[in-house]
Amino acid sequence: INAEYMGTVVLAVNGEIYNCSELRKQLNPSHEFLTGSDCEVLLHAYVEFGPEFLTKLYVNGMFSFVLYDIEKDLYIAARDPIGIMPLYYGTGRDGSMWFASEMKGLNEHCETFQNFPPGHLFNSAIGEVMPWYTASWQDPTLIPRKQITPQEVRAALDASVVRHLMSEAPMGLLLSGGLDSSLVASLASLHCEFLKNVPSDVTDSHNLDGFWPKLHSFCIGLEGSPDLAASEKVAKMIGSRHHSCTFTIQEGLDALSDVIYHIETYDVTTIRASTPMYLMSRKIRAFGVKSVLSGEGADELFGGYLYFHKAPNSAEMHSELVRKVSNLHLFDCLRANKSLLSWGVEARVPFLDREFVELVMGMDPQLKFCKDAENKPRIEKHILREAFDCLVSNAPSPKKQKVSEAPADGPKEYLPHDILWRQKEQFSDGVGYGWIDALRDYASEHVTDAQFKQAKHRFPYNTPQTKEAYLYRDIFASHFPQQCAATTVPGGPSVACSTATAIQWDESFKNNADPSGRAVGVHTSAY
Repeated sequence: INAEYMGTVVLAVNGEIYNCSELRKQLNPSHEFLTGSDCEVLLHAYVEFGPEFLTKLYVNGMFSFVLYDIEKDLYIAARDPIGIMPLYYGTGRDGSMWFASEMKGLNEHCETFQNFPPGHLFNSAIGEVMPWYTASWQDPTLIPRKQITPQEVRAALDASVVRHLMSEAPMGLLLSGGLDSSLVASLASLHCEFLKNVPSDVTDSHNLDGFWPKLHSFCIGLEGSPDLAASEKVAKMIGSRHHSCTFTIQEGLDALSDVIYHIETYDVTTIRASTPMYLMSRKIRAFGVKSVLSGEGADELFGGYLYFHKAPNSAEMHSELVRKVSNLHLFDCLRANKSLLSWGVEARVPFLDREFVELVMGMDPQLKFCKDAENKPRIEKHILREAFDCLVSNAPSPKKQKVSEAPADGPKEYLPHDILWRQKEQFSDGVGYGWIDALRDYASEHVTDAQFKQAKHRFPYNTPQTKEAYLYRDIFASHFPQQCAATTVPGGPSVACSTATAIQWDESFKNNADPSGRAVGVHTSAY
């Protein structure tokens, strides 16, 4: 920091700034950086540009922070555009403002608290939470028409994975065997092999100490689950040191209360998926892995959930995608972040890289539509699959170095063909179909008819519509009894992870509003 600011500006931050090297070059050379932290650049950017620095610089990363200027007695708080990193804010009993990454930091001190919205900033001099991030894709009424090729999609994801490999500690891979996590794992394995064999000036900010002789990959499921078999096949192809973790239904049921305490939600789908992830994260941490690459976000960007097969047209599909991406902080980002960090493991999500999101959400939604130009059905996320249905290319990285080069022993495919074209399997389904069935049975046994009948009186906000939902709400209320805690969780009907709006797409949705992917008739194991 410039000498006159030494000790007068304080930053508390949680996250990663993936373009920190580029940002440093845009600042005045007089700044003196005191640490090796990528997040320190935020502090210097404030010193140079003031509270509006996020609107003046292109910051690409996942973050939530509070910055305090002691001399000006001014503080600002902000969150990344997607809300990958959690942030809450509340009002204390004395009128003070509080900020925390978890509700647990606020519920004993604040009269009210709520989610801090993604892409927003609070400035104490103004006293309001205002958007700092605005993009055309955020308006669901604006339908983009830009034509993007599969090759551009591949190059953009490739570049994002490179950015997310920045690490100072052993890094691993979450590998469910589904399309999204498998693509990220494949690209990461190719990059790690390449980066180990290039001069240090080429790797720039990448600290290779985080790369082991082989990347370790992790998957969890019930014995014999679809994900375990698929992930082992991918791991064998990419050469990762794979760990297939199994859990029993009883272990999952025993963990429910702890899971809900850590993830701070009562959303049914989130809890179904978070429980096995929570159990897996403990095992990941035991290996010394502190961060993992994961595939969250692809389904929201490309329309990967099975209910998108029922979208009436591409315009309706795009509007639904905008709603889904805008709410990621309440669902998938919350799950990935909190269930993993409960054991000290950080999730990194290349699909939600700012540059990648803006590219994909700016493309013509007809390219994502589940019907081709002749109105014939096609598999969900077709353009993403097509992008990697080829041999490993010599596609250049953003610095025009050939990063994802084919291995020395000859060209190979990015993924096995059956994995690349595997039907969407929601994480809570992929760990084993018996898991969801067991949760329903357990709820039926532990929530009486009399209790469920009184649900609307006990829980007037977001009244549980099933006994399973009642069970989770009851556990949540035992940890977070305040009404404002309940309002941090959105409600409304959902089928296969849809928003309430998409329920109107198909008559069958209205009578089968279950968040499992198997609730949609196109699933090969539909109910």
